[in-house]
Amino acid sequence: MRKLVVSMFLTLDGVMEAPDQWHGAYFDDEMGATVGAQMAASDALLLGRVTYEGFAAAWPNMADEPGADHMNGSAKYVVSTTLDKAEWNNSTVLSGNLADEVNRLKQQPGKNITVMGSATLIQSLMREDLIDEYQLLIDPVIIGSGKRLFQDGLDHKALTLVDSKTFSTGVLYLTYRPAHQA
Repeated sequence: MRKLVVSMFLTLDGVMEAPDQWHGAYFDDEMGATVGAQMAASDALLLGRVTYEGFAAAWPNMADEPGADHMNGSAKYVVSTTLDKAEWNNSTVLSGNLADEVNRLKQQPGKNITVMGSATLIQSLMREDLIDEYQLLIDPVIIGSGKRLFQDGLDHKALTLVDSKTFSTGVLYLTYRPAHQA
């Protein structure tokens, strides 16, 4: 069975929004190798509509950038109640029951299904206990405001730390699984 993995860049105060404004100083070869390994372990992306639209506008035009082959070549599943079709290569709109759609994808053969960005989607996946792993790259910076990964109103979720690394830049790479799955 495939795993649904949340892969996220975060600030120390939990902000996930606009990593292009705070993350660049911490991306080095060590992190590049980690992100490359995450991509190699995944063959599908699960995205909310807003993240999908941003990625679909950017990645097809960045063919020479690291990760572009993965982003453009992977299967992309977009959770949306407003999109009728998704034009980016290998994209499918999921508009049915979220739990049913995700469980169907997890039953298919393949590698991990990765969720990036998509805060609203992640909150819904958490409520449905559909996330198998959180891979968090936490940058040593506090920015004070912005959309946070774990927002008010979520139910209590016990997690187990299954791996941790500290990069030379001070970035923490933490891997958690739901306690009942660890």
